[in-house]
Amino acid sequence: MNRRSQPRECLMSLDVSGEFSPRDISDFSVPDLNPDRHDIFARRARKPWLACQSDAARCDFADGKAHIALRNGGFRTLTLWRKSQHGRTLLEIKEDPKMIPFVAHKMAEFISSVMGSSLDPETFAIITTPKRRHKVNNFASLCAEYIGKLLGIPFYEDVAVARSHLRVNAVFEFNNIPSHRNLIVFDDFVTSGQTLFSMKKLLDTKNFNCIYFAAVHNKI
Repeated sequence: MNRRSQPRECLMSLDVSGEFSPRDISDFSVPDLNPDRHDIFARRARKPWLACQSDAARCDFADGKAHIALRNGGFRTLTLWRKSQHGRTLLEIKEDPKMIPFVAHKMAEFISSVMGSSLDPETFAIITTPKRRHKVNNFASLCAEYIGKLLGIPFYEDVAVARSHLRVNAVFEFNNIPSHRNLIVFDDFVTSGQTLFSMKKLLDTKNFNCIYFAAVHNKI
């Protein structure tokens, strides 16, 4: 049975109805790049990863960085921001719940600029890539759900599952097949494009009409 997610009222409040308008993001600004954070997301023991954060990929969320990432002879992913020398690390971004509405509003505006401000909820839906390290409070899933609310289209959670944690040549399987034929496929960060390409291979088996978006392209 197809399942659409329910809003997570305990995590965020949404007051969004009707057609998306640029006015909805007029009061948003980039969160502090060096905040004194009290994360609500539980942090797991990732000592090797945490130890190298001073040299890790960062993003400053500067405007004018929209980019089309190409892979495998023509597979395209549209990204809004690019990796930068300064700003917050990708780990910090993922662990800050305030980043969810910020990324979602900016991505909704970006998607609207590409696809038009009015998407038919009967024919369009949004999905994301499989959850791997973070099964609960998954950043990409929470952003995609919020984007769906802003665009007025359904969000399908856990459409695909991964057989392993491998990024290269990952194999995905269907878990929750959307009834909508036109899908916006969202991912938070894209580096090699392997994850989205594996998603494409899966979705192509059922002839979905897809367009692929990511928030940050993790290459300069």
